[in-house]
Amino acid sequence: MNRVVITGIGMVSPIGNDKETFWNNVKNGVCGIRPIENIDVSDLPVKVAAQVLDFDPLRCFDKKELRRTDPFTQYAVDAALQAVEDCGTKFEDLDPYRIGVIVGSGIGGFHSTDAEFPKFLEKGPRRVSVFYIPEMIANMGAGTIAIRTGFKGVNYAPVTACATGSHAIGEAFRNIKHGYLDACLAGGSEAAIIRFSIAGFDNMQALTHATDPNRASIPFDAERSGFVMGEGAGIVMLEELEHAKKRGAHIYAEIVGYGATGDAYHMTSPDPEGEGAAMGMKLAYQEAGITPDQIDYINAHGTSTHLNEKYETIAIKKALGEEAAYKVMVSSTKSLTGHMLGAAGGIEAIICAKALEEGFVPATTNSSIPDPECDLNNMFDGPVEKDIHYALSNSLGFGGHNATLCLKKYEG
Repeated sequence: MNRVVITGIGMVSPIGNDKETFWNNVKNGVCGIRPIENIDVSDLPVKVAAQVLDFDPLRCFDKKELRRTDPFTQYAVDAALQAVEDCGTKFEDLDPYRIGVIVGSGIGGFHSTDAEFPKFLEKGPRRVSVFYIPEMIANMGAGTIAIRTGFKGVNYAPVTACATGSHAIGEAFRNIKHGYLDACLAGGSEAAIIRFSIAGFDNMQALTHATDPNRASIPFDAERSGFVMGEGAGIVMLEELEHAKKRGAHIYAEIVGYGATGDAYHMTSPDPEGEGAAMGMKLAYQEAGITPDQIDYINAHGTSTHLNEKYETIAIKKALGEEAAYKVMVSSTKSLTGHMLGAAGGIEAIICAKALEEGFVPATTNSSIPDPECDLNNMFDGPVEKDIHYALSNSLGFGGHNATLCLKKYEG
C-alpha cells in the first residue's frame, strides 16, 4: 500500500483567498461572517452570511469565459490552481492518466439556475442560455480543472451535500493508496448564497436569524440557533509519498484513514443515536492503525444547529469511548467560515493539516455558553499551541452522508 501526503493547498473562502491570509485569520480567530452584501434580504429574516470577498475571477478566467462559468466553478478552478502552484510541480514527469481530479459540490450552479429560470418563465424557452446546463451541473468544477491542468486520470464530482469535500479527499486518498493514481486534486466548491437558496434553507428552519455576526455561528453553544451560509472552495493536492520525497516536496500532513457511512435515517436530521457518524470515525482511525486515545484533535462538523452538535457529541463518545472523548480537543471552525456546504470538508481538511504541521489547534471562536448536552472539550477558551500527531475531520451531510478523514503529522 502507498502512503499519501498533502503537498499543496488552495482555497477561496470568507476569511481569505490565499493560504497565508487564510491561515493567519484562522490563527487569529478572524470571523468571516458579516451582514449580507449585494443581495436584497429586506423581506428575508436571514441577515448575515459568510460571503467570499475580494475574489478576482480574472486571475483564472478571461471575460468571455466568465460569462459561461458559474461562480462555484470559478472558485474550484482558482483553488485548484493555487494547490498546483503550491505543490511546486505540474507533474510533467508523470503519465497524465495517473493524476486525478475529484472535486465535488453540494449543489452546483445555483447562480446559473437563478439567472436562467426567470428568463424561461418570462421570455420563453428559446431565451435560456446554451451554456446553462454546463454552467449548472455539479461536475463542471472537476471537468474544468482537468481542462486547465491536463490531468487525465480519475475525474468525477461527489455530491453528498455537506460531506462532499471530505468524500472527495477520502476517495482520492484511496485511489493513491491502492495504486490507481500517483497524485490527485481533491476537495469541494460551493457558491449558493442567493435569495432563492436562503429562502429554501430558512423555510426548513436550518438558518440562524441572529444579526450579530459574532453570535451567529456558535457551534456547541447553548444559544446556537441555526447555521450561517458560507461559500468558497477548499482543494488539496494529494501525492504518493515516495514521489513527493523524490522531488523534495513540502509536505503538510499525511492522510492515514478514511471512513464513509450512511445513517439510513432521515432526509435532514442526523441519527439521534449517532451510530453512522460514530462508525465513520471508527473506520477512519482503524484504517490509520491507531487507538482512540492517540487522537489529539477533532475538527467537528459543528454547524451551530441544535441537533447536529447534540448528536455529534453522542457520536464522538461512541466512536472514541467516553474516557478518550473527554480528553480530545474538539472545535468547529465553522465559527469562522460559516457553513461552506460542499466546500466545508476541503477547507476543514486544510485546517487540520496546518494544525498538525504547526502544532496549533484552533478554537471554536465566539462560542461561550456551554450546553450540558455538548460536554466535551469544545475549545471555547481559545486556541492551543501544542504538538499534535493525529486529527479527525468530520463531515455530515443531508441525506445521512457521513465522512471522516484521519490525518497524521508528517514525521518522515
